[in-house]
Formats: sequence, C-alpha cells, structure tokens
Amino acid sequence: MNHAMRKDTRPADDGSVVPFSSNAVRLSPRQWLIAATVLAIVCSLVPALWKQVEPFDPGPDYRIPYRLGYDYWMYDRYAGRVARGDRTLLVGDSVVWGHYVADDETLSHFLNELAGEDRFANMGVDGIHPVAMAGLVDYYGRPMADKDVILHCNLLWMSSRRHDLQIEKEFTFNHAELAPQFYPRIPCYRESTSRRLGIVVGRRIPFFGWTRHMRIAYFDGNTLPQWTIGRPYANLAAAVTLELPSPNESPSPLPVAKPWTEKRLARFHPEWVDLETSFQWRCFRQAIATLQQRGNRVFVVIGPFNEHMLVPEGLRGYQEIQSQAEAWLKANGVAHYASSVLPSECYADASHPLAEGYAWMAKELFESKAFRRFSARENEPSL
Repeated sequence: MNHAMRKDTRPADDGSVVPFSSNAVRLSPRQWLIAATVLAIVCSLVPALWKQVEPFDPGPDYRIPYRLGYDYWMYDRYAGRVARGDRTLLVGDSVVWGHYVADDETLSHFLNELAGEDRFANMGVDGIHPVAMAGLVDYYGRPMADKDVILHCNLLWMSSRRHDLQIEKEFTFNHAELAPQFYPRIPCYRESTSRRLGIVVGRRIPFFGWTRHMRIAYFDGNTLPQWTIGRPYANLAAAVTLELPSPNESPSPLPVAKPWTEKRLARFHPEWVDLETSFQWRCFRQAIATLQQRGNRVFVVIGPFNEHMLVPEGLRGYQEIQSQAEAWLKANGVAHYASSVLPSECYADASHPLAEGYAWMAKELFESKAFRRFSARENEPSL
C-alpha cells in the first residue's frame, strides 16, 4: 500500500498505540457544533452590518446601476429602502429601467413630474425577462408588500420560441440564476447539478448574496483569487472604496440613443408564440400572483411596442397576442392599461422609447381612466 494512503500511528502516554493523522487539531462533535454556530452567526451578521457601513442614499430618480444589474442582494436592499415609504413601485425590464435614456428621462421620472411629488420608484432591471422577473420578485422582492406596484409587460419576450425559452438548443440568456433550476425544466438551460444546487442555496443565504455584491461592486465581478492574480501588487483593501456605481452609468456597449429609422433598423415579422403555451407568459402571471399574495395592488402596463417596425403579418400577430393578454388580465380582475403606439421617432428599437417617448407614455398613462382609478386606490379592474 502506498505510504500516503496508510493511516499512521503514534504511541500514547500509557504506551498504547492510537490513530494519528496530519491534523494538528481535531474537533470533537461538541466543538464542531460550536464552530458551526459561530460561523452561522458571523455569516448572518456581516450582510446586515455592511448596510450600516456602505453609504446608500437613493434619490428620487434612482435606479439600480447598470453594473449592478446582476447584484440581487443590492436589489433586495433597494426594495427594502423604497418599501419604507408610501411609493408606487415600477417593476419591469429595460423599458422601465430606461436603456437609452438618463435616470431623469425614465417613465418613473415623468410620472413623478406629472404627480408633482416623488411618488413613483424605478424598480426596473435591465435585461429582466418574465421568467427572471418571477424569480426576482419571489426571492429578492420580499420587502415589496402591501404596496402599489406597476408591473410592465413587454410582449417582445413572446416574439419567438427562442425568446420564450422553448427551444432545445442550448443558449445563454439573461439572469439565468433567477430562472427555475430544476422545475419546471427549461430545455435550453444547461448547467451542472452542483451549480444549480449552489444557486438555490445562495438565494436563501444573504451572506452569499453579499459576497456577490462585493465582487460586482468592487472587484469587477471577479473572485478574490481571480482579482489578485490579475493585480499581484494591488492593495486589496483599497479596492473597497465604499462608492457604488452611479445610477446614470451607461450600459455597455453604449446604446445609440437615436430613432430606429436613423439607425436603419429593418422591419421584421416576429413568430409570436401562443400565450396558452408561452413559458414567459406563465411566469409573468406567476409574478403577478406572488405580488398579490403579499398584499400588493398590481397594475399592469402593456407596451408600448414599436408597431411601426412590424410587417403587416407581424402586426396582426402582435395585436392578437395583446388581445389575449388583455383578456386574461380582465378575466382575472387585474387592473391594466395597454399603451397606444407612440410616434415612430419616439422609439429607439422594437420596444424601447427615447426620452420623448417616455414623456408621451407617462402623460397618456397618467390621464387614463384605468390608471386614475388605480391611483385612487379603488379595487376595481380596468375596463
């Protein structure tokens, strides 16, 4: 037998032989229990204490900085801060976040202008599709309870079987860690079982979310070994500046904030999926249900989709799927409003408005009967 595989022995004080190994200290079961308890206490306290150390004072037009879009611990922290007041929360993808505009040109900003007060908070996250949104609301949106919530519905995520995550061929999609890891199965999502288990456990232990926050906010998304290898002479402590990225930080690569016609984008014909079989629509309904179960009043805004970009067949398909969505919302008593089509020059692409488009959209929404009823806190579905 190889010497390295053989259990070593040594004489005891009384002359008997006892097992011996390379460990200098071996813990008893009681000592292991004490060590585990101390570790659990430390891991639970560190994320809470860090909130007292790291400055965070979101202003009226605050939105999660683009660089922190995958920092779900930060999203939970922001949700907790906003939920303390009596504000209406706007939840959605890059349309709510404002992919092509500054933080003072978003939908929430223009709604606040019309309201004459800081009533609406931008809780959008760039790249969040309904599957990921359902996970974000479930695992990191717990502070959002007993609030008024405006939930944006972007039907672009149902414009093909690929966008709807129905295809078998593997491909990388946004915010996969927020998607279901085991059930329901996502055919195009391929990940090891150990990695999936790690994601599930990480959702429930704030310490893991906090370490992710530290990596994203201060170490360019790298682990400490990766960061130090790339910077062997850098001061590790100096990297933790306690300065979070600006909410006005531009996405990367820098988006071209021009009308879609000036960018010469071609008209297209989406292969819309049926809402009856759509995985994204199923998860969107799940997000509504989760929010409602926490006592939130939910108002859904559909669109505004850039119908100018659609060929006639694609436009008919869009109108059909929009009608299906409205029919479901009405049947289930969910207050909602379907945005009208903005002027062509107000769109940057298929679904993102420019600043003028957000101003137009906010005014139209603010003046709608369904929204006025919702803002008056009357529990009646929109007509």
